Amino acid sequence: MTDEYVPPKVWTMDGENGGTWGKLNRPVAGSTFERTLARGDQPLQLHSLATPNGQKVTIMLEELLALGEAGAEYDAYLIDIGEGDQFSSGFVNINPNSKIPALLDCSHDKPVRVFESGAILLYLAEKFGRFLPSELTARTEALNWLFWLQGSAPYLGGGFGHFYAYAPAKFEYPINRFTMETKRQLDVLNWRLANNRYLAGDDYTIADMATWPWYGCLVLGELYDDAAEFLDVASYGNVKRWAQEILERQAVQRGRIVNRTWGERWEQLPERHSAADIDDVLALKKAD
Repeated sequence: MTDEYVPPKVWTMDGENGGTWGKLNRPVAGSTFERTLARGDQPLQLHSLATPNGQKVTIMLEELLALGEAGAEYDAYLIDIGEGDQFSSGFVNINPNSKIPALLDCSHDKPVRVFESGAILLYLAEKFGRFLPSELTARTEALNWLFWLQGSAPYLGGGFGHFYAYAPAKFEYPINRFTMETKRQLDVLNWRLANNRYLAGDDYTIADMATWPWYGCLVLGELYDDAAEFLDVASYGNVKRWAQEILERQAVQRGRIVNRTWGERWEQLPERHSAADIDDVLALKKAD
């Protein structure tokens, strides 16, 4: 008798996958119900959740606002992926891939949709001329690390995070496989940051904004319960130095709480429509 899984000749979905995020995905695309997305008065309309991918964009928007870019004002509406909000007709019209975040730029005569977190960061960087160097070599280095993150994070989130923290049962093989890859990626970052303040060099860019919510939060002990100890993140000193420095940025502290519905009271802001919304929530930390 063996518990080894024997794949059928043709796979069919016979039930939910189980686990914390068992209802997150389906084997088909398109909407499952009709719902029009809310729209506010700000130039940018964001529909998201404060997962690492969602935080990338809200951090970028708060960084732009900190520099006085009024055109970066945004309404942020919650997409509860655990409840399937990403499968509404309104959301699918912005992102046919049904993943957060999704952005609608209403500052044009015809609104521009932008989906995929890396694409949104690049779009905003080019729109405002911020956080992406114009000089060819420096720009390319920033994009190298942005695309490194976009390709690497699924191994951390969908691989390590899923099997270590969220799968309905723990199995040695997938945990070992994705732990090895996660530690290799942390080592890549550690080597890079040994002689560079930020990923692209001396300047803080969209590459850092993309990477920090994943690997920065991981080494700060904010992802996957006790994963920091399991992965021995203390051994990646350069990554920890970089992560702590970015955490201390005011725009990062503001952006990371937008569309968040868990944690301390001062970490939760399901919707954001003005700077005052964030101010009010962060004030709770001082009150506590």
